[in-house]
Amino acid sequence: GKLYVAEIEFISVTFTSLFIFYRLKESDLQLRFCTNETQATRETFVAKLQRLGFDISVSEVFPPAPAAIAVLKERGLRPHLLVHDGLLPEFDAVDKTNPNCVIIGDAAENFLYQNLNEAFRVLIGLEKPVLFSLGQGRYYKETDGLKLDVGVYMKALEYACDLKAEVIGKPSPTFFQSVLSDMGLKPHETLMIGDDLVNDVGGAQYCGMKGVQVRTGKYRSVMSSSLMINFVSATNGAISNISNSFVTGFVF
Repeated sequence: GKLYVAEIEFISVTFTSLFIFYRLKESDLQLRFCTNETQATRETFVAKLQRLGFDISVSEVFPPAPAAIAVLKERGLRPHLLVHDGLLPEFDAVDKTNPNCVIIGDAAENFLYQNLNEAFRVLIGLEKPVLFSLGQGRYYKETDGLKLDVGVYMKALEYACDLKAEVIGKPSPTFFQSVLSDMGLKPHETLMIGDDLVNDVGGAQYCGMKGVQVRTGKYRSVMSSSLMINFVSATNGAISNISNSFVTGFVF
């Protein structure tokens, strides 16, 4: 929502986002991209951003899927996947036989009754059901309008199975901390800029980071906060006051 708005056959990139991006790149600030994108692998997502004109490397982008795979390996779990077809290659090397947990992402058109019911049956059949949600957004924006996000379907499975999902992605504190650790920064040294008041701004502030909501992407005036700001103003303010500020890192 900060860099571009996308639809299946159309992508809109604003001049402002490119201007901001390269201004930050030329500054002394560290820059990371913290995304709940779960419709494509990290490599595919980064390649798209590069085609749009953003000089971004894979190591600068933090989506939920790689973090989820690390959790699976650490806990010896085998997932049943309810995710977008474009994300499936991310899990090619993961053992999915006889699943003992469910991973749900932004499956878009795959959020059919039979697919949701299959995920429900896996969970309800486990002695200790584990549900991972790759983010918990309510909705997101594409060029044809707002669309329901994974959090809506996560809540349905939580209710049906009487459990609490483990969120991997924004606004999870563990997810934000992994980005901070990569930059080698403390929370108070980092500014999060996002269009989502709950998952971007709220999640960052809960971790001790500074958080700013911008008027792009899914922003709606009825859900704004006192920390809402123009995208250009947020960036110019941080860059112009580096010497007088503790901020040394940016997260989008």
